[in-house]
This record gives sequence, structure tokens and C-alpha cells, in this order.
Amino acid sequence: MAADLDVVNLFVIASATLAIPILAFVASFLLWPSALIKVYHWYWRRTLGLQVRYADCGGYRFCYSCRGKPGMRPSILLLHSFSAHKDMWLTVVKYLPKHLHILCVDMPGHEGTTRTNTEDYSIQGQVRRIRQFVEAIRLNRKPFHLVGTSMGGSVAGVYAACYPPDICSMTLICPDGIKHLSETKFDNHLQDLQYNQYTLNIPLIPTTPEEMEDMLKLCSHVRFKIPQQILQGLVDVRLPHNEFYEEVFMELISERSRYALQEHLHLISAPLQIIWGKQDQVVDVSGAAVIEGHVPGCRVDLLEGCGHSVVMEKPRRTAKLILEFIISKQNTSTTKKSS
Repeated sequence: MAADLDVVNLFVIASATLAIPILAFVASFLLWPSALIKVYHWYWRRTLGLQVRYADCGGYRFCYSCRGKPGMRPSILLLHSFSAHKDMWLTVVKYLPKHLHILCVDMPGHEGTTRTNTEDYSIQGQVRRIRQFVEAIRLNRKPFHLVGTSMGGSVAGVYAACYPPDICSMTLICPDGIKHLSETKFDNHLQDLQYNQYTLNIPLIPTTPEEMEDMLKLCSHVRFKIPQQILQGLVDVRLPHNEFYEEVFMELISERSRYALQEHLHLISAPLQIIWGKQDQVVDVSGAAVIEGHVPGCRVDLLEGCGHSVVMEKPRRTAKLILEFIISKQNTSTTKKSS
């Protein structure tokens, strides 16, 4: 009888031990989905070997994640899109070799990087801040490969134009800042916003789960099935920052920032790769031809069945294309030196 009781007690203890994390997960999913999302990002950073670090520059702080050390291949600096953060690159980093030196930085004012004023949120202002970050961590001791998507693509392109010695090669993914040849669904939204003097909700700044779902549909050609609770969590994470996002958005569509990349294309000398989703509804894929016309010899990779969120929709393909481009340009450079 005593032995039977011991078995029962062990079973109860084991069940309780298993039940606690399960109940915690269910409670987080139902009550605090935003906390679950933060834990998810923490888990994947840890799994992929990324460490979160800070760089302080005279009262201004950058938050970034990194993996590896500088080696034979160039370091890779990744610049995220509007209202995102460094963790948006986790899906791509997953498919990049672990020996590469990779850095994902929070753009000015985003996530863990200091917020200041609109001057820093213009494309030129962001370029100056990113240069400050690069110098603070001495990343430009050796030319590095720069990657940027959407807003980050515009910043990356202008950075390469302003600081050519820092860059050995560059990848722009659906970059903003181009006078594309065809209107998109988002262009129509912008026209509605302008007509109504920006009193309507901005499609890229959702305030409800329904608006979040609409934003995901706008940015992605692939239809992801996301539970309502996760949509709510995504909204909850962003809501405290929406006023800041509105400030940045208005700066990005201002006269000094809207076509900043196009105005600097003629100054880009680094080898350039363009990756674009053919079904992009935010920045039309015709922008790739515009860039190609200004930067002869650039490599253009157009992805079928893919929208604006290339990093989320085609992470494995994106990582493969970036790596192929880096290796091909490095091999070309080595051949030229040896001859």
C-alpha cells in the first residue's frame, strides 16, 4: 500500500510540474500575448547565438544584436524597416553560416535605440546616426556588407553614397525612396491620407487586431494564418510606440526624405544587389528597373509569389542570395588583386 501511495505521489508531482509551464503558456497566450512574443524573440536570439549589446555615443545609445567575429568574409550589417526592430532579421540569420560576423541594429528611435527628434528620423538623419554606430563599434576598420529593407534600404543606399569607403558591397531589399513607375495599393492609401489631411488611420500603424491583419495582407503576398490572440499581442507591443511611428512616418513621406535614395543613386560605387518581391503592394517592383538604370551592373533578383515582406516570406531564399552575392564579389575582388 505504501509503495502504491509513493507511485501516486510521484505521478501527482510529475503532473503538477508539467502543468505549471503549460498553464503559464496558456495564460500568456490568452492574457499577455505581447509577453509571449517577446519571449519568442528572446528564445530565437538565444537559439541562433545572437547576443544583445549596447553602444553608447555621447549620451546616445544604440541597441543591437550580433553573432560571430570579423573574419575572411566581410561583416554584415542589417538595417530593418519602418516600425520594426532588429529581431525582424531572425528568420534570415537562421539560414546564414554561423562563422559570419552579423550585426542587426535597432534603427534610430526604434526598440532599444534612443529617441530624440524628427531630425534623426529623416533618411539623412538616420544615415548620420548609423555612421555614428558604425564608428562607435569600429565596424568600418574593414569594409562591410550592408543590407537594408524598405526604410532600411533607403538608409543603406544613402549611407553607401555618403560613405563609400565603409562599404565593400550592398543588398537593398524592396527599398523605399524610389520614384517607381507603377502605383501600388499603398500609394492609393497615401493619396487618401493626403486628401483627408492625414486624419485617417495610417495602414502601416495598426491599432486593432483587424488593422494588424490588414497591414500583414498589404505587406505580404503569402497569407499567414495568425491566431487572433497573436494579432492582439502584435498590436499590444506596438501601441505604446504608435505616436513615435506617426512622427517617423510623416518624416519619411516629407519632401526631404521621400525620394532620398533616388537622389543619391548616382553616388553609389559599391557592388549592388537588389532583391524585390514581384507582388510588392507597398513599393512597386518597377523600382528595381529604376535603380538598375542609375546603377549599371547591379544584380537584380525578383522573387515570384512574394510581396514587400521579403524577409518574412522568403527568408531562406533571401539568405542564400545575399551569401551568393557576397562570395561572388569577394572572389572577383581577389581575382583582380592577383592579376
